[in-house]
Amino acid sequence: MRGKRHTTEERIRILRKADGGKTILDVCREHNISEQTFHRWKREFGMMEVSQAKRLKELEKENARLKKIVADQVLGMEILQEALEKSCEPGSQAVGRRAFCRGEAMHSEAGLPLLPLAPIDDALWSS
Repeated sequence: MRGKRHTTEERIRILRKADGGKTILDVCREHNISEQTFHRWKREFGMMEVSQAKRLKELEKENARLKKIVADQVLGMEILQEALEKSCEPGSQAVGRRAFCRGEAMHSEAGLPLLPLAPIDDALWSS
């Protein structure tokens, strides 16, 4: 059976108790954790304060949100690129697209040239 899962803030508070004069064994018994767990937490959180841990958690959430947004954007670009390649295939009946495939397309309202999509470099997004 699994033990209780402690939040990051709880883990830091437990580590600070050992810094406050109690022995590691006493702190481990009091919170029902193993010494190995205590030392793993100490290695992971070191001398971090509770406020720093909260900020770290906020940054991790924001990072995850931004990665999701980037992944959605890349997927949208890939879908557009596939649609563009299909419309430029020989035998395509799209009259307006033929000029675009030759690089002559203009934005219909502003009369400005459309910019072609750049190929996506998968190596940038592999992390």
